[in-house]
Amino acid sequence: MSELIRSLQRDLNDFGEDLHLVGAERLAGRHPGEHRDNFAAGVMAEPATAEAAAAVVRWCVENDVPVVPQGGRTGLVGGGASRPGELILSTARLNRIEAIDPLARTATVGAGVTLQALQEATAAGGLTPGIDLAARGSATIGGMIATNAGGILAFRNGVMRHQVLGIEAVMPDGSLFSDLTRVVKVSAGPDIKQLLIGSEGAYGFVTRAVLKLESLNPMRATALVGVPDAAAALALVAHFRARPALQLEGAELMWHRYFRDSAEERGFDLGWLEDGAPAVLLVEVSAAGEAEARAALEEGLAGLWEEYGLTGGIVAASLDQARRFWALREESDFIYRRQPSAPSFDVSVPPGALDAYVAGLRERLDAVRAGFDAYVYGHIADGNLHISAIGQGVTDAALKEAIEDAVYTGVGERGGSFSAEHGVGMEKRRAYLTYGNPARRAAAQAIKAALDPKNLFNPGKVPFRAI
Repeated sequence: MSELIRSLQRDLNDFGEDLHLVGAERLAGRHPGEHRDNFAAGVMAEPATAEAAAAVVRWCVENDVPVVPQGGRTGLVGGGASRPGELILSTARLNRIEAIDPLARTATVGAGVTLQALQEATAAGGLTPGIDLAARGSATIGGMIATNAGGILAFRNGVMRHQVLGIEAVMPDGSLFSDLTRVVKVSAGPDIKQLLIGSEGAYGFVTRAVLKLESLNPMRATALVGVPDAAAALALVAHFRARPALQLEGAELMWHRYFRDSAEERGFDLGWLEDGAPAVLLVEVSAAGEAEARAALEEGLAGLWEEYGLTGGIVAASLDQARRFWALREESDFIYRRQPSAPSFDVSVPPGALDAYVAGLRERLDAVRAGFDAYVYGHIADGNLHISAIGQGVTDAALKEAIEDAVYTGVGERGGSFSAEHGVGMEKRRAYLTYGNPARRAAAQAIKAALDPKNLFNPGKVPFRAI
């Protein structure tokens, strides 16, 4: 047993079952998640109440122990990575769905509740959190708040920031901030909870939240459609968004190489698609009934077929087939089986600039080294692209900065962001310092200094304030 755990047990034993402490031996039997160093600290505190979490933080402040907040450990940029001498503070036991209000269309939940658990709980009343992403089974509400997660429905409902009505959090001094507002309209001075959303654990540890809920319509139709470019895909998106009897539920574009290799991995038949189709759009709509949704989807595609040069299409004949369509887009782990440690990126550009950006990206990667290319796919309606660089030698450390520059060049100038929904963590430190807005960076560092003068909350990560 480590000295840190012994000290915590001695000083915080009044909390009993409300505070579990986990040492390196037990952590060794758990999966660390998406970053190998998530458990490197070797000590984790799992509070079951906000009060227990606050006591842990106060103890850490008094003893100068850095705190690393963790949720579902699904982050891809090292935002939850830890080091020896630090204490992991986990939301795992803050996992209660406290209330679902169907009239106000709100849910009050603990930060450790997974997105999927909340989706299932709200679906019974015909509601949904209004945000969805592939890691729904492990991503927690607290982690999604900390990273301002986006996902599949951001084009319609916005990102996590737009779904959060209230927050309870432990601040870096150990005080408990509680603003569990349950209404949309609040005009009562600066909205302090917004500082916590997207702060990646640098400004506080979220313990509870109140979220807006949206209507859920399970009557859906799903199709895969070959398109010549992003512009054609966006035209289809605009068509279905304008239909008054339809609701667009998803619009995911996969450029050729990603779709081809994903299909190959799953033995998915591409006989319906013209050879060499530049991209494939996954589109899903809902309507009053499944038949109406399917008819509207088929009619819309038929009416736009020649005008936008569509190169094949298939409409799901069953829920199981629709799930197989979505697996092609969401289960991207094949990339790392084919190219372990492929550098991956998450950018956003205005949708109208997507074709020019992707064409320029490929040229820039080839200029770094002949043969370099990328898997490109993402949320077409809001301009969010996921990019994994591929090619012989693409993992060479000496080329890392050149590859980053190829990806990030032109993003900010077009009005986009070098990080769309995955956050900054440790992996995007250079991008944050090189491509981030200087005024925004300075303000974030000033807030960090004011809230956390000892630099104990998630040190070494965004906003990278050194003491």
